[in-house]
Amino acid sequence: MYIEDIPEGNLRYGYTTGACATAATKAALIGLITGNIPDEVTIELPVKKNAVFKISHKRLENDYAEASVLKDGGDDPDVTTGLFIYSRVYMSPGKDIKILGGKGIGVVTREGLPVRPGNSAINPVPMRMIRGTAMKVLNDHGINNGLSILIYAPGGNEVARRTCNPKLGIIGGISILGTTGIVTPFSTSSWKASIVLALRVAIKNSIKDFVFTTGGRSDSEAKKILNGYPEESFIEIGDFAGFSVRRAMEVGANSVTIVGMPGKMSKLAMGCMDLHAHSSSVDFNFLSDIAKKIKMDKKLIEKIGNSNTVSEVMQIINYNNEFINYLKNLIIQRLTEYTNNRLKIDAIIIRNDNGV
Repeated sequence: MYIEDIPEGNLRYGYTTGACATAATKAALIGLITGNIPDEVTIELPVKKNAVFKISHKRLENDYAEASVLKDGGDDPDVTTGLFIYSRVYMSPGKDIKILGGKGIGVVTREGLPVRPGNSAINPVPMRMIRGTAMKVLNDHGINNGLSILIYAPGGNEVARRTCNPKLGIIGGISILGTTGIVTPFSTSSWKASIVLALRVAIKNSIKDFVFTTGGRSDSEAKKILNGYPEESFIEIGDFAGFSVRRAMEVGANSVTIVGMPGKMSKLAMGCMDLHAHSSSVDFNFLSDIAKKIKMDKKLIEKIGNSNTVSEVMQIINYNNEFINYLKNLIIQRLTEYTNNRLKIDAIIIRNDNGV
C-alpha cells in the first residue's frame, strides 16, 4: 500500500479499516463482473488522495466474489493492524446497495454513536466510501444491478476487547472507521474523538458523573477505588484534561473526578490543562512553595526545589498527606475556575506504588 503525497515526517502513515473495506469491495466487485479479481486496486480517499492496496485473499464463486486487504496502521499503535478486512459481494435484484457487517464486525447496542443501535458498526464515512466506490465500478461496466456487500474481519471479536468498543456498547467485533481514510501515527484527534464518543454514549445512557483518568495505571486504580461507578463513567483522557472537561460541560455532565499519578496531577495543580511533556513541565519551585505553606522542614523544602522528577519529590516527602491534600485542593480549584463552576470537581492522586 502507498499513499500519494504523504505529509513529510519520520513516522509511517497507514490506512483505516474503512479504506481497507472499500478496497476489498472494489476488488471483489471487479472480480464478480469480469471473472478476474485484481492483485491491487486504487481507491480515492475522502481527503481527495488516491491510495493503492494490495489484495491478499481472493475467492470467486458462481454467485459471489470476495477479497481481503491486510490492515496496516503504519507506525500507529493500532490494535486492528494485522487483521484481514474482507468484503464478499453478491449481485442482487433492483438497484439498492446493501452493506452489512459479518463475523468480527461489531453491532451497536447503545444510543449516542453515529450508527443507530441494532446496526453493524460501519460508520457513515466508510459506508459512503464503500457504496460510492461500488457504484462507480458498476457504472464503469454499464451494470444497473443492486448489490449485497458483507464486510467481515476474522479475529475482530478478540481484537475488539482491547478497544473502547465494549465500553461504547459495540459488541462482537471491531468498527469500520475512518473520516479521512488515513491513519496518522499517534494522532491526538483520534484520541479526542474517542473521548467525545465515550461521553455521548454515557450521557445517552443517563450517566452524568464521570471519572477521568490520565493513563492505564490510574484507570485501573480508579476502578478499584470508585467501584460504585458504572463502567461507562470511566474515561481515559490521557493528557487532554482541558479538552475533556470542556466536552463534559457541553454534553451536560454533573461532575468529574480526575484521577492521575503525581506528575500529571502536579501540572494540573499549576493550572496546565494540556498535560503532555511537550506542552507543559512541572515547576519544582511550585512544589517547594507548597511545602513551605504547610511548614515542612527546611531541608526537605530545599531538596524538593532541587529535584529532577515528581517521583523524587514524592519519595522525599513520603507522600505526606497534608502535601497531597494541598495539591488535590489546588487541582479542584483550578478545574472549578476553568469550568466557571459548572461542574462539580474532585481529584484523586494515585501513588507511584499504587496507593492513594
